[in-house]
Amino acid sequence: MEPRVTSEGLGSRREALIEQIRAETGIDEPMIARLVDAFYGKVRADPLLGPVFDARISDWEPHLAQMRLFWSSVALMSGVYHGRPMPKHLPLPVDATHFDRWLELFEQTAREVCPPAAADHFIERARRIAESLELGIAGAHGVLLGKGERYVRQPEARRSPG
Repeated sequence: MEPRVTSEGLGSRREALIEQIRAETGIDEPMIARLVDAFYGKVRADPLLGPVFDARISDWEPHLAQMRLFWSSVALMSGVYHGRPMPKHLPLPVDATHFDRWLELFEQTAREVCPPAAADHFIERARRIAESLELGIAGAHGVLLGKGERYVRQPEARRSPG
């Protein structure tokens, strides 16, 4: 019979993992805030990504607060983010070009804001997130991507509504 893991046991295990990640990378909440704020500053100014975000976000502070929670959960396994990113991204007019640019800006910002071990930790997770979102968006549009394939929206699907 396997031992039962109690919620107390999970909590202490989570705390141990968070401390291990912090010790190995130096990541903490202020670093996450600096990364998120600097990254989204670049996104907003970007000619490709800026319009996608500007069409959907009018008040940036709540979005940035959610992204800080999201990256805390992703980078430190803190469990403080409780949203569902995929449904929010499915209707966006984006494809591989957008994800490549998102990753380029994210990697650039992580390398500028974070020490190398932390930047590597964030970037590894950002790449997985981008791949997952791209696969999900492709699938929502009836496109099944094979290994190594990228999602390219049809020209009429790329235009923003209105």
